[in-house]
Amino acid sequence: MQKTILLTGATDGIGLETAKRLAADGHTLLIHGRNPDKLDRVKADLEALPGAGEVEAYVADFSDLADVNSLADTIRSHRNHLDVLINNAGILRTQDPLNKDGMDVRFVVNTIAPYLLTRKLLPLMGNAGRVVNLSSAAQAPVNLKALAGQQGASDMEAYAQSKLAITMWTRDLARELGSDGPVIVAVNPASLLGTKMVKEGFGVSGSDIGVGVDILMRASLSEEFAGRSGAYFDNDSGRFADPHPSGMDPKACAEVVATIRDVLAHTGLPAN
Repeated sequence: MQKTILLTGATDGIGLETAKRLAADGHTLLIHGRNPDKLDRVKADLEALPGAGEVEAYVADFSDLADVNSLADTIRSHRNHLDVLINNAGILRTQDPLNKDGMDVRFVVNTIAPYLLTRKLLPLMGNAGRVVNLSSAAQAPVNLKALAGQQGASDMEAYAQSKLAITMWTRDLARELGSDGPVIVAVNPASLLGTKMVKEGFGVSGSDIGVGVDILMRASLSEEFAGRSGAYFDNDSGRFADPHPSGMDPKACAEVVATIRDVLAHTGLPAN
């Protein structure tokens, strides 16, 4: 059965390869990217695949929360239904770690932007939908001041904390929505896959991206993930598992979400 799927960060790495699989399977695919020229090229390539379904392209800079908010509004104006949201867009290193609002780009792109996008698109999904959040095996306790843009962090500190933070809001939002909302899961697609992020961040070629693509396809479409809202899947071990211990603490998860909401409110954007 064909689905309508929004995939962020679809112009590189695991996002691009997942987009190819989804398009070739005939799904209606909404792809997001930051670079409009690159996004147009990817759209044309996807549409040329045998059996490809409809492809729509949406430009947004995930380091700019106002841009993410506008992206959600645009999608809501074009679509009245969304089956799957894959929050794949992410960043490890950047020459300028602060955005125009003085926020840490790693936390904005990896944690806060997908929260805002998910919240705004929930009315399109209902309880039959699915949200897949890209986590990582790299997880560290979240410094709430760093998440709020009040304290700096190194590349790996910010990355590991932001990936645990998205896992934590996955759990908290799943708890809040219960059976009224879509299945929301966090997935570590596998460590050190052969993506540009891994090559630039760790100086290694990495392993087969297809391993990550396969688990994102399963998380998005298979019955294996039905009824597992709030869960974390670790593809290094090939099973559902517990994230970092602090990610299992309901109070800590709630504090992460409260901080995200404070950031959004401070920037004048919807927090719920």
